[in-house]
Amino acid sequence: METTVKRATIYLDEVLHKALKIKALETSRSISDLVNSAVKEALAEDAEDLAAFENRAKEPLLSYDEMVKRLKKNGRI
Repeated sequence: METTVKRATIYLDEVLHKALKIKALETSRSISDLVNSAVKEALAEDAEDLAAFENRAKEPLLSYDEMVKRLKKNGRI
């Protein structure tokens, strides 16, 4: 399956750009490839977080005090 590539202009902090250039050279990858990978990873983490939130949406809510009591009871704090 062929992926359509779109051009976008992004503005990077100078130090971040320099670090990306170095990493691109060291890994024989382009800056675009590094940025695409990082964005995909961040979006995947967001999707995991949203899925976890949806899975727990029907759980009963606990007050802060109740949560502290449970943590103490279980020896976590």
